[in-house]
Amino acid sequence: MTKIALVTGAGSGIGRAAAQQLHDRGIGVITTHHRNPADFVSLPLDIADTASLPAFAEAVRGALREHWGRTSFDYLVNNAGIGGPSAFADTTDEIYERYHRVLLKGPFFLTQALLPLLADGGAIVNTGSSSTRPGVTTVGYATYAAMKGGVDMLTRYLAAELAPRGIRVNAVAPGPTRTNLGDGGIDAYPEFIPPIVAETTLQRLGESDDIGKAIAALLSDDLGWITGEVIEVSGGYKL
Repeated sequence: MTKIALVTGAGSGIGRAAAQQLHDRGIGVITTHHRNPADFVSLPLDIADTASLPAFAEAVRGALREHWGRTSFDYLVNNAGIGGPSAFADTTDEIYERYHRVLLKGPFFLTQALLPLLADGGAIVNTGSSSTRPGVTTVGYATYAAMKGGVDMLTRYLAAELAPRGIRVNAVAPGPTRTNLGDGGIDAYPEFIPPIVAETTLQRLGESDDIGKAIAALLSDDLGWITGEVIEVSGGYKL
């Protein structure tokens, strides 16, 4: 029976790379998009609109039935996100709530809504950030890092709560990665790239495929004895 994965935020960047890596491994893929439609079986999702999540779960149920004749899927990748700096002193309630809804509250309640469809023995990977690691403190990212810290803790607690169903839960923590997240992405600020590379042990910027491969590996049976972990995928950023 074909394994099936659902990858959020797969219109570009890490989500799209993860979806492609899973597809290349023979896994059926459902992707979600908000503004950027993706390939594969693609469903619209606004992760910040928690009121829409029950209807989204029903759309997933319909897609599973239509395309695979199944009532469940095996892997969930919580990747949808936003980025960019927001100085602590300038962070308004509106900005804070936007980060919270997209980066923490959204994945929390999306996972809850999809649990009845997630097969026993399945796996979840959340996209965190190396910004939560001691020694990686970038001024202007307090709100973003606080939410990603919440994702780290959610990962651990979900691993414990879902263990009776044999569902593993882990997170990847990317370092600086070439994506279009946040004001046009890192390529919009080429002056920042050399200093980042200088602080990266493997002496290059991360690529979406680097993270996508790690996500696919964590979902696979090859790493089936790993749960509740946050795996940094940063090329040794600020070691």
